[in-house]
Amino acid sequence: MSDYQMLREAHTIQSLRDFINDNAVRPCTIMEVCGTHTMSIARWGIKTMLPDQIRLVSGPGCPVCVTDASMMGTAFSLAQKPGIIFTCFGDMLRVPAGDKSLLQLKSSGSDIRIVLSPMDALQLAVENPEREVVFFAVGFETTAPLTAATINLANQKQITNFSILCAHKTMPAAIKALLPGSAVDALICPGHVAVITGCKKFQFVAEILKRPAAVAGFEPFDILLAIAYLIKDIKENAAHLYNCYPRAVDDNGNITAQEIIDQVFMPADGIWRGLGLIKDSCLSLRDEYSDFDAVKKFAPEPVSISDNPACMCSAILRGESSPEDCQLFDKQCTPEHPVGACMVSAEGSCAATYKYMRRKAK
Repeated sequence: MSDYQMLREAHTIQSLRDFINDNAVRPCTIMEVCGTHTMSIARWGIKTMLPDQIRLVSGPGCPVCVTDASMMGTAFSLAQKPGIIFTCFGDMLRVPAGDKSLLQLKSSGSDIRIVLSPMDALQLAVENPEREVVFFAVGFETTAPLTAATINLANQKQITNFSILCAHKTMPAAIKALLPGSAVDALICPGHVAVITGCKKFQFVAEILKRPAAVAGFEPFDILLAIAYLIKDIKENAAHLYNCYPRAVDDNGNITAQEIIDQVFMPADGIWRGLGLIKDSCLSLRDEYSDFDAVKKFAPEPVSISDNPACMCSAILRGESSPEDCQLFDKQCTPEHPVGACMVSAEGSCAATYKYMRRKAK
Protein backbone atom coordinates (compact mmCIF):
# COMPACT_ATOMS: atom_id res chain seq x y z
CA MET A 1 0.00 0.00 0.00
CA SER A 2 1.43 3.41 -0.99
CA ASP A 3 1.75 6.30 1.45
CA TYR A 4 -1.14 8.10 -0.24
CA GLN A 5 -3.35 5.02 -0.09
CA MET A 6 -2.63 4.81 3.62
CA LEU A 7 -3.62 8.46 4.03
CA ARG A 8 -7.00 7.63 2.45
CA GLU A 9 -7.49 4.18 3.98
CA ALA A 10 -11.13 3.70 5.03
CA HIS A 11 -10.49 1.99 8.36
CA THR A 12 -8.11 4.73 9.52
CA ILE A 13 -10.51 7.46 8.41
CA GLN A 14 -13.36 5.76 10.27
CA SER A 15 -11.27 5.52 13.45
CA LEU A 16 -10.60 9.26 13.34
CA ARG A 17 -14.29 9.97 12.69
CA ASP A 18 -15.25 7.87 15.69
CA PHE A 19 -12.74 9.69 17.90
CA ILE A 20 -14.02 13.08 16.77
CA ASN A 21 -17.65 12.09 17.31
CA ASP A 22 -16.89 10.71 20.78
CA ASN A 23 -14.99 13.81 21.87
CA ALA A 24 -17.02 16.62 20.30
CA VAL A 25 -18.74 17.60 23.53
CA ARG A 26 -19.89 21.12 22.60
CA PRO A 27 -20.56 23.26 19.53
CA CYS A 28 -17.37 24.74 18.12
CA THR A 29 -16.02 26.52 15.06
CA ILE A 30 -12.77 25.43 13.41
CA MET A 31 -11.22 27.63 10.71
CA GLU A 32 -8.76 26.62 8.04
CA VAL A 33 -6.55 29.40 6.65
CA CYS A 34 -5.18 27.67 3.59
CA GLY A 35 -6.87 27.64 0.20
CA THR A 36 -5.64 24.11 -0.50
CA HIS A 37 -7.28 22.96 2.74
CA THR A 38 -10.49 24.64 1.60
CA MET A 39 -10.37 22.72 -1.66
CA SER A 40 -9.44 19.43 0.02
CA ILE A 41 -12.17 19.72 2.65
CA ALA A 42 -14.73 20.23 -0.11
CA ARG A 43 -13.26 17.56 -2.39
CA TRP A 44 -13.19 14.84 0.25
CA GLY A 45 -16.51 15.78 1.84
CA ILE A 46 -14.87 16.34 5.22
CA LYS A 47 -17.78 18.42 6.50
CA THR A 48 -20.16 15.53 5.94
CA MET A 49 -17.96 13.28 8.11
CA LEU A 50 -18.27 15.50 11.18
CA PRO A 51 -20.99 15.79 13.81
CA ASP A 52 -23.35 18.73 13.56
CA GLN A 53 -21.77 20.56 16.51
CA ILE A 54 -18.51 21.03 14.59
CA ARG A 55 -18.59 23.92 12.13
CA LEU A 56 -15.78 24.22 9.60
CA VAL A 57 -15.26 27.67 8.08
CA SER A 58 -12.76 29.05 5.59
CA GLY A 59 -10.56 32.02 6.39
CA PRO A 60 -8.28 34.32 4.38
CA GLY A 61 -6.21 31.48 2.95
CA CYS A 62 -6.54 32.14 -0.77
CA PRO A 63 -4.02 34.77 -1.99
CA VAL A 64 -6.11 35.55 -5.06
CA CYS A 65 -9.18 36.13 -2.87
CA VAL A 66 -7.53 38.49 -0.38
CA THR A 67 -6.03 40.73 -3.07
CA ASP A 68 -8.20 43.81 -2.61
CA ALA A 69 -9.89 46.08 -5.14
CA SER A 70 -7.37 48.90 -4.73
CA MET A 71 -4.49 46.57 -5.66
CA MET A 72 -6.49 45.38 -8.66
CA GLY A 73 -6.99 49.01 -9.64
CA THR A 74 -3.22 49.54 -9.59
CA ALA A 75 -2.83 46.44 -11.75
CA PHE A 76 -5.36 47.82 -14.23
CA SER A 77 -3.48 51.13 -14.44
CA LEU A 78 -0.15 49.43 -15.06
CA ALA A 79 -1.57 47.00 -17.61
CA GLN A 80 -2.96 49.86 -19.69
CA LYS A 81 0.28 51.85 -19.87
CA PRO A 82 1.81 51.90 -23.38
CA GLY A 83 4.89 49.77 -23.80
CA ILE A 84 4.23 47.49 -20.81
CA ILE A 85 3.85 43.72 -21.00
CA PHE A 86 1.85 42.92 -17.88
CA THR A 87 2.25 39.34 -16.64
CA CYS A 88 0.34 37.40 -14.01
CA PHE A 89 -0.82 33.97 -12.95
CA GLY A 90 -3.93 32.70 -14.71
CA ASP A 91 -6.25 33.14 -11.72
CA MET A 92 -5.48 36.86 -11.44
CA LEU A 93 -6.63 37.42 -15.00
CA ARG A 94 -10.25 36.83 -14.02
CA VAL A 95 -10.48 38.56 -10.64
CA PRO A 96 -13.33 41.08 -10.86
CA ALA A 97 -12.95 44.57 -9.44
CA GLY A 98 -15.82 46.91 -10.07
CA ASP A 99 -16.88 46.27 -13.64
CA LYS A 100 -13.40 45.32 -14.87
CA SER A 101 -10.91 42.49 -14.88
CA LEU A 102 -7.49 41.98 -16.43
CA LEU A 103 -9.14 39.59 -18.88
CA GLN A 104 -11.41 42.38 -20.12
CA LEU A 105 -8.43 44.73 -20.51
CA LYS A 106 -6.58 42.02 -22.44
CA SER A 107 -9.60 41.69 -24.75
CA SER A 108 -9.49 45.45 -25.25
CA GLY A 109 -5.90 45.37 -26.45
CA SER A 110 -3.66 45.59 -23.37
CA ASP A 111 -0.65 43.30 -23.61
CA ILE A 112 -1.40 41.00 -20.66
CA ARG A 113 0.16 37.55 -20.59
CA ILE A 114 -0.21 34.52 -18.33
CA VAL A 115 3.01 33.13 -16.89
CA LEU A 116 3.64 30.13 -14.67
CA SER A 117 6.37 31.78 -12.59
CA PRO A 118 8.16 35.12 -12.14
CA MET A 119 11.14 33.54 -13.90
CA ASP A 120 8.98 33.24 -17.03
CA ALA A 121 8.22 36.96 -16.77
CA LEU A 122 11.93 37.73 -16.40
CA GLN A 123 12.65 35.69 -19.52
CA LEU A 124 10.07 37.80 -21.39
CA ALA A 125 12.02 40.89 -20.34
CA VAL A 126 15.22 39.36 -21.72
CA GLU A 127 13.49 38.52 -25.01
CA ASN A 128 11.86 41.98 -25.30
CA PRO A 129 14.54 44.49 -24.29
CA GLU A 130 12.61 47.36 -25.89
CA ARG A 131 9.55 46.71 -23.67
CA GLU A 132 8.92 46.96 -19.94
CA VAL A 133 7.73 43.74 -18.30
CA VAL A 134 5.76 43.87 -15.04
CA PHE A 135 5.01 40.76 -12.98
CA PHE A 136 1.98 40.79 -10.65
CA ALA A 137 3.54 39.10 -7.60
CA VAL A 138 0.73 37.48 -5.61
CA GLY A 139 0.94 34.86 -2.88
CA PHE A 140 1.94 34.08 0.68
CA GLU A 141 5.26 32.86 2.08
CA THR A 142 4.99 29.88 -0.28
CA THR A 143 5.52 31.87 -3.49
CA ALA A 144 7.49 34.84 -2.14
CA PRO A 145 10.88 33.02 -2.23
CA LEU A 146 10.72 32.50 -6.01
CA THR A 147 9.77 36.14 -6.56
CA ALA A 148 12.69 37.16 -4.37
CA ALA A 149 15.06 34.87 -6.26
CA THR A 150 13.84 36.34 -9.56
CA ILE A 151 14.46 39.90 -8.35
CA ASN A 152 17.90 38.88 -7.13
CA LEU A 153 18.73 37.34 -10.52
CA ALA A 154 17.46 40.39 -12.41
CA ASN A 155 19.62 42.58 -10.19
CA GLN A 156 22.71 40.43 -10.74
CA LYS A 157 22.22 40.37 -14.52
CA GLN A 158 21.25 44.07 -14.63
CA ILE A 159 17.96 43.40 -16.41
CA THR A 160 16.48 46.87 -16.09
CA ASN A 161 13.21 46.42 -18.02
CA PHE A 162 11.72 44.07 -15.40
CA SER A 163 9.72 45.03 -12.30
CA ILE A 164 6.99 43.67 -10.04
CA LEU A 165 3.69 44.85 -8.63
CA CYS A 166 4.11 43.34 -5.18
CA ALA A 167 0.99 41.88 -3.56
CA HIS A 168 2.75 39.28 -1.41
CA LYS A 169 1.22 38.77 2.03
CA THR A 170 2.28 36.94 5.18
CA MET A 171 -0.14 34.68 7.01
CA PRO A 172 0.73 35.07 10.73
CA ALA A 173 -0.13 38.78 10.78
CA ALA A 174 -3.56 38.09 9.29
CA ILE A 175 -4.27 35.41 11.89
CA LYS A 176 -3.30 37.82 14.68
CA ALA A 177 -5.70 40.38 13.26
CA LEU A 178 -8.58 37.99 12.61
CA LEU A 179 -8.83 35.62 15.57
CA PRO A 180 -9.15 37.97 18.57
CA GLY A 181 -12.83 38.68 19.11
CA SER A 182 -13.92 36.12 16.53
CA ALA A 183 -16.11 33.07 17.10
CA VAL A 184 -13.31 30.73 15.95
CA ASP A 185 -12.41 28.15 18.60
CA ALA A 186 -9.48 26.46 16.86
CA LEU A 187 -7.28 26.84 13.80
CA ILE A 188 -6.05 24.51 11.08
CA CYS A 189 -2.77 26.21 10.13
CA PRO A 190 -1.62 26.38 6.50
CA GLY A 191 0.54 23.42 5.51
CA HIS A 192 2.22 24.98 2.49
CA VAL A 193 3.11 28.17 4.35
CA ALA A 194 4.44 26.16 7.30
CA VAL A 195 6.83 24.30 4.98
CA ILE A 196 8.56 27.66 4.50
CA THR A 197 8.05 29.31 7.90
CA GLY A 198 8.27 26.24 10.12
CA CYS A 199 5.68 25.02 12.58
CA LYS A 200 6.91 27.22 15.42
CA LYS A 201 5.83 30.33 13.53
CA PHE A 202 2.26 29.51 14.60
CA GLN A 203 3.04 28.91 18.28
CA PHE A 204 1.47 32.29 19.07
CA VAL A 205 -1.99 30.91 18.26
CA ALA A 206 -1.83 28.61 21.29
CA GLU A 207 0.38 30.68 23.58
CA ILE A 208 -0.98 34.19 23.00
CA LEU A 209 -4.40 33.79 21.37
CA LYS A 210 -5.20 30.73 23.52
CA ARG A 211 -6.67 28.71 20.67
CA PRO A 212 -5.72 25.13 19.80
CA ALA A 213 -3.89 24.99 16.47
CA ALA A 214 -2.70 22.23 14.18
CA VAL A 215 -0.52 22.36 11.07
CA ALA A 216 -2.07 19.91 8.62
CA GLY A 217 -1.41 18.33 5.26
CA PHE A 218 -4.04 17.91 2.57
CA GLU A 219 -5.10 14.28 2.55
CA PRO A 220 -8.28 13.13 4.41
CA PHE A 221 -6.15 11.55 7.13
CA ASP A 222 -4.14 14.78 7.60
CA ILE A 223 -7.18 16.99 7.98
CA LEU A 224 -9.16 14.62 10.22
CA LEU A 225 -6.09 14.04 12.41
CA ALA A 226 -5.74 17.79 12.89
CA ILE A 227 -9.43 18.10 13.74
CA ALA A 228 -9.13 15.22 16.21
CA TYR A 229 -6.30 16.97 18.07
CA LEU A 230 -8.22 20.26 18.06
CA ILE A 231 -11.39 18.63 19.37
CA LYS A 232 -9.38 16.96 22.15
CA ASP A 233 -8.01 20.34 23.23
CA ILE A 234 -11.44 21.98 23.05
CA LYS A 235 -12.87 19.20 25.24
CA GLU A 236 -10.07 19.65 27.78
CA ASN A 237 -10.10 23.49 27.64
CA ALA A 238 -6.47 23.37 26.51
CA ALA A 239 -4.52 25.12 23.77
CA HIS A 240 -1.57 23.43 22.10
CA LEU A 241 0.11 23.65 18.71
CA TYR A 242 0.32 20.31 16.91
CA ASN A 243 2.38 19.40 13.86
CA CYS A 244 0.19 16.92 11.98
CA TYR A 245 2.26 17.25 8.80
CA PRO A 246 5.75 16.13 9.88
CA ARG A 247 6.56 14.54 6.52
CA ALA A 248 6.81 18.07 5.06
CA VAL A 249 6.97 20.50 7.99
CA ASP A 250 9.51 20.84 10.79
CA ASP A 251 9.88 23.38 13.57
CA ASN A 252 12.09 25.87 11.75
CA GLY A 253 11.05 25.59 8.11
CA ASN A 254 13.09 26.27 5.00
CA ILE A 255 15.89 28.55 6.19
CA THR A 256 17.21 29.17 2.66
CA ALA A 257 13.78 30.36 1.50
CA GLN A 258 13.41 32.57 4.57
CA GLU A 259 16.82 34.14 3.94
CA ILE A 260 16.07 35.04 0.31
CA ILE A 261 12.75 36.60 1.37
CA ASP A 262 14.50 38.66 4.06
CA GLN A 263 17.25 39.69 1.65
CA VAL A 264 14.89 41.15 -0.94
CA PHE A 265 11.73 42.07 1.00
CA MET A 266 10.80 43.82 4.21
CA PRO A 267 7.48 43.85 6.15
CA ALA A 268 4.93 46.46 5.14
CA ASP A 269 1.41 47.44 6.07
CA GLY A 270 -1.18 46.27 3.57
CA ILE A 271 -4.86 45.86 2.83
CA TRP A 272 -6.54 42.44 2.78
CA ARG A 273 -9.93 41.91 1.24
CA GLY A 274 -12.32 41.32 4.12
CA LEU A 275 -9.81 42.24 6.83
CA GLY A 276 -8.78 45.78 5.89
CA LEU A 277 -5.41 47.33 6.73
CA ILE A 278 -3.12 45.03 8.73
CA LYS A 279 0.22 46.25 10.05
CA ASP A 280 3.31 44.39 8.80
CA SER A 281 1.18 41.83 6.95
CA CYS A 282 2.60 42.35 3.47
CA LEU A 283 5.99 42.47 1.78
CA SER A 284 7.62 45.35 -0.03
CA LEU A 285 10.98 45.56 -1.78
CA ARG A 286 13.93 46.79 0.23
CA ASP A 287 15.47 50.10 -0.82
CA GLU A 288 18.36 48.44 -2.63
CA TYR A 289 15.85 46.68 -4.91
CA SER A 290 13.48 49.63 -5.38
CA ASP A 291 14.35 49.88 -9.09
CA PHE A 292 12.26 46.72 -9.49
CA ASP A 293 9.17 48.26 -7.85
CA ALA A 294 6.64 48.89 -10.64
CA VAL A 295 4.67 51.40 -8.56
CA LYS A 296 7.74 53.54 -7.93
CA LYS A 297 8.94 53.08 -11.49
CA PHE A 298 5.73 53.98 -13.33
CA ALA A 299 3.62 55.91 -10.76
CA PRO A 300 0.29 54.42 -11.93
CA GLU A 301 -2.75 56.61 -11.55
CA PRO A 302 -4.88 55.72 -8.51
CA VAL A 303 -8.17 54.05 -9.44
CA SER A 304 -11.19 54.04 -7.14
CA ILE A 305 -13.03 50.72 -7.44
CA SER A 306 -16.01 49.42 -5.49
CA ASP A 307 -16.88 45.74 -5.39
CA ASN A 308 -20.44 44.56 -6.01
CA PRO A 309 -22.25 45.42 -2.73
CA ALA A 310 -24.21 42.15 -2.89
CA CYS A 311 -21.00 40.07 -2.93
CA MET A 312 -20.23 38.42 0.42
CA CYS A 313 -16.56 37.57 -0.22
CA SER A 314 -15.39 39.79 2.63
CA ALA A 315 -17.62 38.07 5.20
CA ILE A 316 -16.67 34.65 3.80
CA LEU A 317 -12.95 35.43 4.16
CA ARG A 318 -13.53 36.36 7.81
CA GLY A 319 -15.33 33.07 8.42
CA GLU A 320 -18.54 34.88 9.26
CA SER A 321 -20.52 33.54 6.29
CA SER A 322 -20.47 30.57 3.95
CA PRO A 323 -20.71 30.70 0.15
CA GLU A 324 -24.27 29.38 0.16
CA ASP A 325 -25.29 32.37 2.34
CA CYS A 326 -24.59 34.72 -0.59
CA GLN A 327 -27.58 35.58 -2.76
CA LEU A 328 -25.33 35.68 -5.83
CA PHE A 329 -23.85 32.18 -5.35
CA ASP A 330 -24.67 29.80 -8.21
CA LYS A 331 -26.92 32.46 -9.72
CA GLN A 332 -25.22 35.61 -11.01
CA CYS A 333 -21.88 34.37 -9.61
CA THR A 334 -20.39 31.21 -11.15
CA PRO A 335 -16.84 30.16 -12.11
CA GLU A 336 -17.64 31.12 -15.71
CA HIS A 337 -18.91 34.56 -14.65
CA PRO A 338 -17.44 35.37 -11.21
CA VAL A 339 -18.79 38.37 -9.36
CA GLY A 340 -16.42 37.97 -6.41
CA ALA A 341 -12.81 36.92 -6.03
CA CYS A 342 -13.69 33.83 -3.96
CA MET A 343 -15.31 32.29 -7.06
CA VAL A 344 -12.22 32.76 -9.26
CA SER A 345 -9.40 30.73 -7.77
CA ALA A 346 -9.67 26.95 -7.39
CA GLU A 347 -8.66 27.58 -3.77
CA GLY A 348 -11.46 30.07 -3.16
CA SER A 349 -14.22 28.97 -0.83
CA CYS A 350 -16.98 29.78 -3.32
CA ALA A 351 -15.25 27.97 -6.17
CA ALA A 352 -14.60 24.89 -4.01
CA THR A 353 -18.21 24.84 -2.79
CA TYR A 354 -19.51 25.29 -6.32
CA LYS A 355 -17.40 22.42 -7.66
CA TYR A 356 -17.79 19.84 -4.91
CA MET A 357 -20.75 20.78 -2.69
CA ARG A 358 -23.17 22.68 -4.89
CA ARG A 359 -25.90 20.03 -4.92
CA LYS A 360 -25.82 19.84 -1.15
CA ALA A 361 -25.85 23.63 -0.91
CA LYS A 362 -29.04 23.71 -2.94
